Amino acid sequence: MEMGKTREMVLCGLFAALMAVGANVSPFLMIGGVPVTLQLVFAIIAGGVLGSRVGAKAMTVYLALGLVGAPVFAQFKGGPSSLFSPTFGFILSFIVVAFAVGIVLERKRTFGGYLIAGILALLLNYIIGTNFMYLALTFWAEAPDGFSYTVAWGWMVAYLPLDVVVTVVSMVVLQRLYKVVPSRNMSPSFHK
Repeated sequence: MEMGKTREMVLCGLFAALMAVGANVSPFLMIGGVPVTLQLVFAIIAGGVLGSRVGAKAMTVYLALGLVGAPVFAQFKGGPSSLFSPTFGFILSFIVVAFAVGIVLERKRTFGGYLIAGILALLLNYIIGTNFMYLALTFWAEAPDGFSYTVAWGWMVAYLPLDVVVTVVSMVVLQRLYKVVPSRNMSPSFHK
């Protein structure tokens, strides 16, 4: 059973809007030059609620809105110059995160499935985002003195406790949504 096109467009728009809100809940809180946001929460929930295909599509809509100039990225930024921001890799990762969470939970909605989806989401976010940040600071942005690949990953240690909590909360929310929301209101993949 295919999700209706109108419903799919509405849900993609809704999750793109949630990402914009999540990007700017704490727009001026920064650690190591990287803004603290709740975008990972909404990327995870998009994949779990909408499924892999529509969840990734919703994150792509968010990305496209930001690149055309809507101020939806962290610190109310947007526009094509965002492509060159050291933190742009984290935005890219949200598409992959939503897709991966959707794939895992479409196949396995057990405690183990949620655990795998959460760990995978966090790993993908860190791997894509941190590697992009390293490349950006190495090749086209101004890196601080002494910057290295190890330093880039060292910066992420400050975020890890918060991101682990955010990921666990996201998985709990997804599991509860699965139990209480009627299947006709969710993606067809939601109750497999």
